[in-house]
Amino acid sequence: MNSYTRITHLQIVVASLSVVFALAFRTGLAQEDYAAELPRVPPTPPSETLKDFHIAKGFQIQLVASEPLVNSPVAMEWAADGSLFVCEMRGYSEDQDAGISRISRLVDTDRDGIEDTSTIFVDGLLWPTGLFPWEGGLFVGDAPNLYYFRDTDGDGTADQREVVLTGFGTSNVQGLFNSFRWGLDNRIHIACSSTGGMIRRPDQPESAGVNVRGRDIALDPRTGEFELTSGAAQHGMCFDNWGRKFVSSNSNHLQQVMYEDHYISRNQWLQPAPARVSIAEDGPQAEVFRTSPIEPWRIVRTRLRVSGKSRGPIEGGGRAAGYFTGATGVTIVRGDAWPESFQGMAIIGDVGSNLVHRKRLHANGLKWIGKRVDTNSELVTSSDIWFRPAQFANAPDGSLHIIDVCREVIEHPKSLPAEIKQHLDLTSGRDRGRLYRLIPDDFKYRPTPNLRSATDEELVNTLAHPNAWHRETASRLLVERQSTAHRSLREMTRQPTSALGRLHALAVLDGIGKLNTEIVLSRLSDSHPMVRRFAIRLAEKVPANNALRTELATLASDPSVEVRYQLAFTAGSIQEFDRTPVLASIIRQNPTDRWMQTAVQSSVGTGAGELFSALLSATSDSRLSQMIGRLASQISQQNHESDTRLALDAVLKLSPQEGRFALPILGQLLQTRSRSGSVLHQLASAGELTAIDQVMDEMLASLEQLALDESASNAIRVNAISNLRYAAPSQVSKILPALTNSRHPMEVQRAAMTTWGRFDSPQITTTLLEEWSGFSPSLRETAAEILFAKPDRLLALLTAIDSGDIPMSELSRSRLQVAAKSKDSSIHQLSTHLLNSSGSKDREKVVQSYQNSLQIDGDMDRGRQLFTTHCANCHRLENHGHEIGPNLATVKARGADFILANVLDPNREVNPQYLNYVALDINGRTLTGMITDESATSITLQRAESAKDELLRVDVELLQSTGMSIMPEGFEAQLNRQAMADLIRYLLEVK
Repeated sequence: MNSYTRITHLQIVVASLSVVFALAFRTGLAQEDYAAELPRVPPTPPSETLKDFHIAKGFQIQLVASEPLVNSPVAMEWAADGSLFVCEMRGYSEDQDAGISRISRLVDTDRDGIEDTSTIFVDGLLWPTGLFPWEGGLFVGDAPNLYYFRDTDGDGTADQREVVLTGFGTSNVQGLFNSFRWGLDNRIHIACSSTGGMIRRPDQPESAGVNVRGRDIALDPRTGEFELTSGAAQHGMCFDNWGRKFVSSNSNHLQQVMYEDHYISRNQWLQPAPARVSIAEDGPQAEVFRTSPIEPWRIVRTRLRVSGKSRGPIEGGGRAAGYFTGATGVTIVRGDAWPESFQGMAIIGDVGSNLVHRKRLHANGLKWIGKRVDTNSELVTSSDIWFRPAQFANAPDGSLHIIDVCREVIEHPKSLPAEIKQHLDLTSGRDRGRLYRLIPDDFKYRPTPNLRSATDEELVNTLAHPNAWHRETASRLLVERQSTAHRSLREMTRQPTSALGRLHALAVLDGIGKLNTEIVLSRLSDSHPMVRRFAIRLAEKVPANNALRTELATLASDPSVEVRYQLAFTAGSIQEFDRTPVLASIIRQNPTDRWMQTAVQSSVGTGAGELFSALLSATSDSRLSQMIGRLASQISQQNHESDTRLALDAVLKLSPQEGRFALPILGQLLQTRSRSGSVLHQLASAGELTAIDQVMDEMLASLEQLALDESASNAIRVNAISNLRYAAPSQVSKILPALTNSRHPMEVQRAAMTTWGRFDSPQITTTLLEEWSGFSPSLRETAAEILFAKPDRLLALLTAIDSGDIPMSELSRSRLQVAAKSKDSSIHQLSTHLLNSSGSKDREKVVQSYQNSLQIDGDMDRGRQLFTTHCANCHRLENHGHEIGPNLATVKARGADFILANVLDPNREVNPQYLNYVALDINGRTLTGMITDESATSITLQRAESAKDELLRVDVELLQSTGMSIMPEGFEAQLNRQAMADLIRYLLEVK
């Protein structure tokens, strides 16, 4: 039955409750006991569940297993013999210590496609979230431990238990490590999620733990050794057929992982592009189309939050739906039962909206794009709120299996007010669970083979199977057995009709230690670009000879950008490889691509001077300026004389007329000339930089004129001002102070303030404080960041506030709270005094005092102007502003109450993604912002106006979270009730 045409009893109840609650709120009726308003939602029996689904045309859904065979499933894997192991997290969400979770083994005894028996393989677990078969046993993730279990006596129950790793985080039940996946590198890849941890072997002391924050791991199942990898999304990680990695995190539902962390760690001076990026065309918090009703408890919770009786983000009008809020289990379709047009499609669940979403992936250079397939609908929806699709699996029969946790309430327990929680049962559903098979209409079931009984020769042939489970299981078994079918594997690498067969044969040969230079060399010219790409990567593992080096060099002009991308990484790992011309050729083809820049620079941990010289001497192409500038910065900091001299010689060949292109490069190259002991300092002392200084002075003189030329465009002036950061302090102090004046455009003012702020000049403190009242709110934020960066400046700012020269309301309370933690006693005392003297404003009382703004008619145009003035620093709408904070396109679904509460009380419940951090660098600067990217070598902090600081780890002395949102408190000082009504109307009605 089409669930769009059915009106359930629950929907009628919810609709009635919405009206009652709205009336009760408007008339001020107090509600102390909410039991009557919180009807429990009964589960749908397994025999009736299929009628609640709405499936996209051309597909069907079948029930494969249900309670009592399976309870609270969160992950599943088929063993090589065809049996199905299911991870049952029965302790979700508050009963971790009860030890009631387990691993069950399901078997389809009559081979009809429906599981009919279940036995408990492992019992007494806490919060298990992932598993993977290996050598007849199972790796099981049960934070804080990663276990290996095995049944050695054949009774169906594991009797061997070993802790392989420990230290995985347990602080968030919805952020535990998960998604165990077999990689082409013959390792088990594991998503470490948001809780991270300090990971170590159990026989090691805690001090030996490796911090996995911001990254995943790859485990060698044979040795127990692990390596940090890029990733760290919350729940859901997968590979496509060719090894591309995709992840999902709550509202940021589809992301691509762009490179592996170990390449980045080769060059500690590299500030890489983001490792993980959102690729959904419709944005991270994309719209979804659920067919299930809103649960009654959500409506009550909204009312309580609006009234101030409960803390937490307000879900407008009881409707917390319409966009991704709980994205889980991203999986790429790789089953051969699906039509060819669906291969490689991304499948994502939303456990809060009871649906399964799909996107088709399109190549777009290195970063792919995921485009919605269904118009105003989804691949799968259910009207049953118990349907919780948490994970998916490409099955042996070629279908896609859906893992349904089947819970009445999936919400994090800390997000439920006590008044509501006492009337709910968060254990409701622990005795239930569903596994579904999603199939095309013409599907014909294929029984799962017992590959464990297959011979090595049969497994080699299976490497070319069209179904992913067959290929990966065969690969894993051949590696487990350390197969001796070397000849057959070599023949498979030349198999003409199956590129995937060739790919997996190469991977297995690597896994059994039988890969050689000849085999790799033969595949560098493979007809399929993804086989060529993989062969390039494998070239790092075999002895290099002249033939291999020559063939690698020819691939610098390969038509596939992904082949060139891998070559850029690999070039730094091949012995005696003439990498400079190869890297130069690669980057010239994609000069502005940040990921290609990252790959190229990762390969010049040494020898950056040669590449710098090659790129600069060949062309002054402005598109290469960023890449050359990054190399210049590395050369300066690396402090190798040979590289430095090569770079200086190349720069001397430039003419002063090339200043806009060359000055940023020259400035970054010379940044350490004043550092005692540096090569540049020695050269300057010896008078060897005279010619360079002359060229630079001529370039700076030209830029000075541009900066002061009021007839030039703002963009040209801003660029010129930015490049003046390479001038001498005395030179800057003559030009920039006047440009901070309000008669200049705001962009020019900000550029002048930011550039001037880079210098240790007491004059900037005086100027910014004197001109403070003339700055716009946006410029005051910039000025505050500059003054916050140095202790002497910060003390002057706090003194000005204390004396009343600057209103207390113009510095966010969160900044004062950070300042109060300063080790400088004067700053600590003064900021603490200011905090105490201002009084702790009760955010809930502030929200309550603005409730009448919800009844005031707002003006759309005034609201748009208020957004531009107060919000566009961190949010983007109508192609205006900066998308740093949450996507505001979703607020229509959340309503006016949500906007009001989050503007006035941004720290009610902070998403870890938007936490504000404080960093102290080796130059004494204090920098703030949210961490938008983290790699082996760098950390990126981002704040208002998309301002970024990319910090090398070697330059960071301290990094800590403030525990507060990047959005400041205190907007009531700038927005009266009418203004709030105007802003709310704009946000709700903007297209």
